[in-house]
Amino acid sequence: MKYNITTSTAPKMPNLGRGTECIKILLSQASKDMYEPLVPMFFPVLGAHMSGAEFQYPDLTWKEPCGLMAHLVAESGGNKGQLSYLVEALCRDFHQHDDEELKKLVEWQKIIKSRGANKEKPVRPTVAFLFPPSDTTNPAFIQNAMALEMLGGRTQYFNLPEIEMADKLCGSHRQVSQMFRNIYDKARSGALRATADGVTGNPVLRACLTISSTPIAARSFYKHELFNGTFGRMVFSYKARANRNGRIPRLGKFNDDFYQKLDEYLTRLDICKGRFIIRPLNKLTDRLAQDMATIADLTDDDVLWDVSKRALVSAWKAGCILWALNNQTWTKSMGDMVEWLVYHDLWSKMQIFSDMLDVKDANPTSEAQRRGPKNMLDSLPDTFNEKQLEALRMELGKTPEGAKGQLNKWVFRKFITYSNQTGLYTKTDEYLKGNG
Repeated sequence: MKYNITTSTAPKMPNLGRGTECIKILLSQASKDMYEPLVPMFFPVLGAHMSGAEFQYPDLTWKEPCGLMAHLVAESGGNKGQLSYLVEALCRDFHQHDDEELKKLVEWQKIIKSRGANKEKPVRPTVAFLFPPSDTTNPAFIQNAMALEMLGGRTQYFNLPEIEMADKLCGSHRQVSQMFRNIYDKARSGALRATADGVTGNPVLRACLTISSTPIAARSFYKHELFNGTFGRMVFSYKARANRNGRIPRLGKFNDDFYQKLDEYLTRLDICKGRFIIRPLNKLTDRLAQDMATIADLTDDDVLWDVSKRALVSAWKAGCILWALNNQTWTKSMGDMVEWLVYHDLWSKMQIFSDMLDVKDANPTSEAQRRGPKNMLDSLPDTFNEKQLEALRMELGKTPEGAKGQLNKWVFRKFITYSNQTGLYTKTDEYLKGNG
């Protein structure tokens, strides 16, 4: 495992080598303090530029690069607004398409208003927006999804500068969880109305989302969605409060050279059509799945294990996008980026929500309050006995009865060895080399 998510220090982003040039171009217009927080936010908007492409996940299912959702979390004044500048740069083609669609709708509305109540009115034109306004209602969202499905399965993209905007998009706060899960899973979702006044339809939801908020707003918004799958489906990118250095961050100039280079990469996404299997990416994902099981065993943390499964899927989709951006070629640097995205997502989740992931509130028989993931083996001496692990578990609010099962997992994974003569467990050289 390259990264330690049990500390307060964010996993360091790998060097942007061959195959990640598009990410470097985007970051050239951001201030340096926002490099790591912004990178996970790029993939939903990049994924929205792809349609007609499917990729085979290691479980042998076929997935599209839609359904990506990412949430940027930073304190007020933490430069979250830089994301909107880059989103606008990436969505210039969407705006051009949507402006033409809006003209059709405005012209239709003029005709409707100009005709009297008794005159026949023209049917509403079928218009489809790729980058709808953030102030979009749920019926309009469903109606737009139906129109985009008629266009061959295009993806609509939303950038919500405030998390509260999601309530209107989903219909109400109570419907946010269901809608987010349907978007992530590319499920069908719609409505059946008894009269012609409402929107009736059941389209496949192809959508991508980026959201920004402060930590307090994020904690308040998701407090009831931490154990129903919504939490794991959202990629989080957390920027911790910075030191008071008194320097105003500098943005890029967004000049013609930048737009020309960016458009070349967006064209690569647009022309990527068909079904693909990226074998190096799938091999990496299988290995990362083993790493996630290792972390869960070291921390004895079921919540971390559960959310890691979808963190893998989201990072894998980002890998598919990187592959398309790089002329459908895989590189080691792209693999390093995918691996970092998994760990950065999990680290961000734990930094923001660790104290709220208290499963005893959902199940009275569960263990005591969480304090974030902790590698228990690292907290023990190189040689120890079962009683020491039991004491550590009790200190962390876990039941001592789970110690024996945890020790068996550690022995199976060759983290430790057991001596029948002394009754002691010893950390293996392999574990010590890999974990310091």
